[in-house]
Amino acid sequence: MKKTLAGGKFRFLNEQLYTTTGEEAFDLFQSKPELFDEYHEGFRSQVEAWPQNPVDIFIAQLRQMPKDTVIADLGCGDAQIAKELTKHKVLSFDLVAKNERVTACDIAHLPLEDASVDVAIFCLSLMGTDFLKFLKEAFRVLKPNGQLKISEVISRFTDVDAFVAALKSLGFELKHSDSSNKMFIMFDFIKPDPNVPSSKKSKKGSKKQKVQEDSPVEEINPSEGPSLLKPCIYKKR
Repeated sequence: MKKTLAGGKFRFLNEQLYTTTGEEAFDLFQSKPELFDEYHEGFRSQVEAWPQNPVDIFIAQLRQMPKDTVIADLGCGDAQIAKELTKHKVLSFDLVAKNERVTACDIAHLPLEDASVDVAIFCLSLMGTDFLKFLKEAFRVLKPNGQLKISEVISRFTDVDAFVAALKSLGFELKHSDSSNKMFIMFDFIKPDPNVPSSKKSKKGSKKQKVQEDSPVEEINPSEGPSLLKPCIYKKR
């Protein structure tokens, strides 16, 4: 019965995070920080049942980077990346400071300078109806040629191509994606250096594709987020 009640509370909190703005979620967990522990207990229990945890993949990738790499873990939970990568500079942010490694904030308003981060990570943390604001903020704090790494539950995507197009509208360039895992998709984007001209397109590339890539992008509305990533809504029991 205790396990059933805990599961029910996790589902309720999960829905709250997916169907409110980042600011509203921040206010909720700041007023009741104990809910953060209850949520992450349920989250860990859920992810432990997966064949592989994406945070472990990110840690393995980041471990190969130079020790002076500045990493921002956005929606870090208990800051596992910072705990594992003790020789790197890892800045961990979430709605509640679970431990001394974490800074509590709304991810749409990071306490970081412009162009101060080499790598930004969203590991299963693009929650909230305005998650596009989080990605916009990641673009702000990333250095030119900085990397954006994302993993997200595969069932949330309404259209992967539309999601990638939205990030291109924010200014990112897709370098690699991996959908081989049945539970989640992983993406690697970069923030292009505006002072370095893009390499010339191959002559084999289609004219239509070149026009799309060279055309100016439109400002994307943060309210479009729910049309790109579905919230996790559970059936009422």
